[in-house]
Amino acid sequence: MEQTLRGTRPLAARMRPASLDEVAGHAEHLGPEGFLRRAIAEDDVPSLILYGPPGTGKTTLARVVATSTRAEFEELSAVSAGLADVRAVMQRARDRLAAGTRTVLFIDEIHRFTKSQQDALLPAVEDGLVVLIGATTENPYYEVNAALVSRMRVLQLESLAPEDILGLVERAMADERGLAGTVTVEPEAREVIVRMAGGDARYALNLLEASAGLAGDGPVTPAVVERAAGGRAVVYDKDGDQHYNVISAFIKSLRGSDPDAALYWMAVMLEGGEDPKFIARRMIVAASEDIGNADPRALEVAVAAARALEFVGLPEARINLAQAATYLALAPKSDAAYRGIDAAIAQVQGEGARVPPIALRDASSTNRRNLGHGEGYVNPHGAPGRVTGDSCMPEGLEHLRLYEPGGVGPEGELAARLAALRARAQRAAGSDTMPPSAEPEDDG
Repeated sequence: MEQTLRGTRPLAARMRPASLDEVAGHAEHLGPEGFLRRAIAEDDVPSLILYGPPGTGKTTLARVVATSTRAEFEELSAVSAGLADVRAVMQRARDRLAAGTRTVLFIDEIHRFTKSQQDALLPAVEDGLVVLIGATTENPYYEVNAALVSRMRVLQLESLAPEDILGLVERAMADERGLAGTVTVEPEAREVIVRMAGGDARYALNLLEASAGLAGDGPVTPAVVERAAGGRAVVYDKDGDQHYNVISAFIKSLRGSDPDAALYWMAVMLEGGEDPKFIARRMIVAASEDIGNADPRALEVAVAAARALEFVGLPEARINLAQAATYLALAPKSDAAYRGIDAAIAQVQGEGARVPPIALRDASSTNRRNLGHGEGYVNPHGAPGRVTGDSCMPEGLEHLRLYEPGGVGPEGELAARLAALRARAQRAAGSDTMPPSAEPEDDG
């Protein structure tokens, strides 16, 4: 019976690690100085939330904790378990504790538990009745009750590195529990499995098993692996961490002048079902936030791509979005306008808004002119170079500098002009002598 069951179990289940040393990856938690390894060695594991993408070993770690600490293991799925199931586990845990045995309660997808179910866990965690280990693919600080999170330690598990996935594949091919002696997998095919797994151990082993079945008596080749995969769905949650992480990577790729990365992260979002209007809006922001006057056309390109998306729609509009993304990535960069407006807002928030100088106040009516509004105002269109040199800042802030343009692209020309204008303003205030070379040219 056991042999029959072993033969029907998926390869990923047969190869599930039985000890800490068999667990792949997560050196920061499981290495010689890792928190979890030390906690297990000292038999002092606290309640944990294991947070990470699928296939990173959350369930495996929970089972290893239980077997390594001489505790009984109970498992519930938040999808199917109810409050009665939780209470039944708590009663069994009390009975075991009375006999000197602790209980590790593993709850998969703990973020799916209702508030009342999560609240029912609080006393058990607080009193040490159980060691609760919850697994979630969602950010627990948003999706799990704050009171419960505060009583648990959150361990974030990253996707496995390619070398970790390759190690799992090779172990499965050599292990008697796996495929030892039953299949030959070409080295290039192993690389394809690793690449397509994307850091997901379960997917890698499932793909290896499917490829072996498809190959029959022949070797597993890259072509066999690709046929077995049949095109992998992109793991992407439009409302979860993946949404924020990928758009962050996309924006930073634009800022970092990496068009290849920008296109890659855009493809992840499009294939994951992201709203393309969201991508277009973020590019419009980036055009001013990260490029600004270093290339004013960037904003035009981003807005044009957004308009094209409205007219054309997907899938064709992916080309318009790609054109804009590559242009923004390769455009010269400046965040001077972004820093300038934030500095101005900080100034206003810090001391409130000052009143405009009387020369700049509205003088469109007789009553306002009788109050002196507009007195002393000089229209720059009648001045040499169409510049008066008068400050338009509130009194006392004449020397406040908020916009400091860089020297890249067209903004370099703006920087030179601004320096000349500020020099003229200093001369007009009598605080400096402006050299003739700094005079702005008369534009007409």
